[in-house]
Amino acid sequence: MTASGDENGSAWVDRSCARTRSWVDEAMRRVVADANRSADTHLHVVPLPAEWGIDLYLKDESVHPTGSLKHRLARSLFLYGLANGWIREGTTIVEASSGSTAVSEAYFARLIGLDFVTVMPRSTSPEKIELIERFGGRCHFVDVPAEMYGEAERLAAECGGHYMDQFTYAERATDWRGNNNIAESIFEQLTMEPHPVPDWIVVGAGTGGTSATIGRYLRYRRHHTRLAVVDPENSAFFPGWVTGSADHTTGMPSRIEGIGRPRMEPSFVPSVIDLMVPVPDAASIAAMRHLNDTTGLCAGGSTGTNMWGVWQLVARMLREGRRGSVVTLLCDGGERYRHSYYADTWVADRGLDLAPYTAAIERFLSAGTWSPPPTVGGTE
Repeated sequence: MTASGDENGSAWVDRSCARTRSWVDEAMRRVVADANRSADTHLHVVPLPAEWGIDLYLKDESVHPTGSLKHRLARSLFLYGLANGWIREGTTIVEASSGSTAVSEAYFARLIGLDFVTVMPRSTSPEKIELIERFGGRCHFVDVPAEMYGEAERLAAECGGHYMDQFTYAERATDWRGNNNIAESIFEQLTMEPHPVPDWIVVGAGTGGTSATIGRYLRYRRHHTRLAVVDPENSAFFPGWVTGSADHTTGMPSRIEGIGRPRMEPSFVPSVIDLMVPVPDAASIAAMRHLNDTTGLCAGGSTGTNMWGVWQLVARMLREGRRGSVVTLLCDGGERYRHSYYADTWVADRGLDLAPYTAAIERFLSAGTWSPPPTVGGTE
């Protein structure tokens, strides 16, 4: 930065620096090049009885280089931070994350030569911790999940770094009008399908960025598609959406990693959501395992939460005599959860009984009618 003045003696400040801009230009190139090297994610067809006249698609976000939907978010957050001048040469990147976002941000930090630190609950799966460290990141643990935000801010201030703050910036870092976001990708891939404009898109909410992007895109493109957001136990999103309370809190962490939050997050935009479905944790895990058993697609718990919502919406379409399509996301791969959701001892230790939920799914796929265990909420 240099201070100077014009010919009339007025002082002005020049903040430009050729070295700084050169570094940012190269960092931008590397992040964009990563997107160019990555083909779009697959849109799997999940077989349903032909007589139903309903097509179900599962967009497989696990094939990103960092193995999850959060790869898109991390890329957008880095581009946003670079474009805003928040990320510069030597900046330490700090995040508050329950796992997958941290994995992806560690990847991008290493890609542009920066240090990365994530603040996360001590209960985060060991597989995700291993991935973060494999990409060169460092994990900083807290015992109380609600303390993640403040601790991340403190660490960033302490080291002169940049707090990415995914929970604030997720909804604005991605261009919801298109530019190869997930919504645009879904509709392009459906172009040649029997029902190219789906009746429903079903997603979960962690930051709220994905639901905000898709909901805004649907309105922008004037599609009749409705957006359903599924929400696990202990999350503040569903009760906050129902009551219209922007500051609703539960103070409890979600057991379904990647979705559900103990507070309403700044990036969660309730007004773009048409329907929310609360999902018991046992239902999420049962649906995740059932998907693996019947299709061979090995996914994490948040995908199971999506599927539990999907089955209810397909049942509603059948009941109403409607044909069409439904799209949901395979958020990340199940290999990250072999010691938790796929481990019978882990499930039993938490008192989760999967059998009634598995039976409900099997009854539905056999008879086409939805009759879940009596304690389960839903769209009925």
